[in-house]
Amino acid sequence: MRKTHESGPGPGPGIRAVADDRDKAVAELFVAHHRRLVGLASLLVDDRRTAEDVVQEAFASLYRRWSHLRDPQSAAAFLDRTVVNGGRDSLRRRRTAGAAVLRLVPRSEELDSAEHAAVAHHEADRLWAAVTALPTRQRQVLVLRYYLDQSELEIADTLGISAGSVKKHASRGIAALAREWEGRS
Repeated sequence: MRKTHESGPGPGPGIRAVADDRDKAVAELFVAHHRRLVGLASLLVDDRRTAEDVVQEAFASLYRRWSHLRDPQSAAAFLDRTVVNGGRDSLRRRRTAGAAVLRLVPRSEELDSAEHAAVAHHEADRLWAAVTALPTRQRQVLVLRYYLDQSELEIADTLGISAGSVKKHASRGIAALAREWEGRS
């Protein structure tokens, strides 16, 4: 009589340990970075649902490519790059000009008066409109710099451009915002 295995041999313990490590690592990264990445994506695509989709796809991509990461410590940078690229792709698909919004003027929860609140809201809207009008690369550089507080080298790595290009786009973006701000005053 021939014996058969009902469940089959299954993966060896080493393979299961690697899969468990990946599952645990990606879950921990999700807990640590999801909110920040959704904020980043929201600023890039100006739509919460699309931002959630972009971030979900970034984590799915990380999960699929986990074994290809040279250094698991670079996973957060991989997520940043993937979210930025996913946001850019989403904007490209939507083909809407000026879709990203950057909140550089904080909205205070404790305003002195209704007049102050109205002025602050108006100024924030003006600034957001100016940021929205920036070319995509300038907007990306400014979002990464002022929202994520990334260094020039981190921005260069995230966007896949040189540090010199980061400086150029930041300088041009800030100059354009200054011109727009002065022109509307």
